Amino acid sequence: MNPSQQRHVVETLRKTYSVRQICQVLGFNKSTFYYQPKNDPSEDILRAEIQRLAAAYPTYGYRRITKMLLRQGYTVGYKRVARLMKEEHLSVSVKRVCQTTRSFEGQQPWVNRVQTLEISREDQVWVGDITYVRLKRRFIYVAVLMDIFTRMIKGWQVSPHLNTSLTLRPLQEALSQSGSPEIHHSDQGVQYLSTAYISTLKEHGIEISLARRGHPWENG
Repeated sequence: MNPSQQRHVVETLRKTYSVRQICQVLGFNKSTFYYQPKNDPSEDILRAEIQRLAAAYPTYGYRRITKMLLRQGYTVGYKRVARLMKEEHLSVSVKRVCQTTRSFEGQQPWVNRVQTLEISREDQVWVGDITYVRLKRRFIYVAVLMDIFTRMIKGWQVSPHLNTSLTLRPLQEALSQSGSPEIHHSDQGVQYLSTAYISTLKEHGIEISLARRGHPWENG
């Protein structure tokens, strides 16, 4: 039974019983009765809501955005949402634009050194990771280098491109301003396993720790 039918049943029976009693006996959610659908929203309202959802869920395509709008009570179809997302440049290829990790192929001589390590002091372990944020009509990559013990951000960099300098620059700045950690931990992305990045870590006598491939919960 859809929400509209549930409201009709409650409306019919409420002349004799309270809404609470009806919903309790029939197993309805009481909010269903008081809920009013947002029929035929204007283009401006719909665009604003689509932009809000796309910013909160940047990996969602028009189908998932449509389902979220329907759950919120908007009467809207896939084609309309797809059109508006395209006009707002929100129909991006997530796999192409938002992928933050391209794994380095082949066996590596490093293991996860922090999985069972007791973190007890500053500069014991720095962890690096990459994420992305939406800025208006495009995605920007953000590389962050953080001290695990203090949660202090040692270095960061933003770039429209997912390249080696995105991670190398914050590392170099952090080393020049904050000294060096005992261990550096990251995933197996090529940005962290580039020759320049590994050489910089070795030059400063920093032990290398890597999350296992296919174990994202071990990442920064």
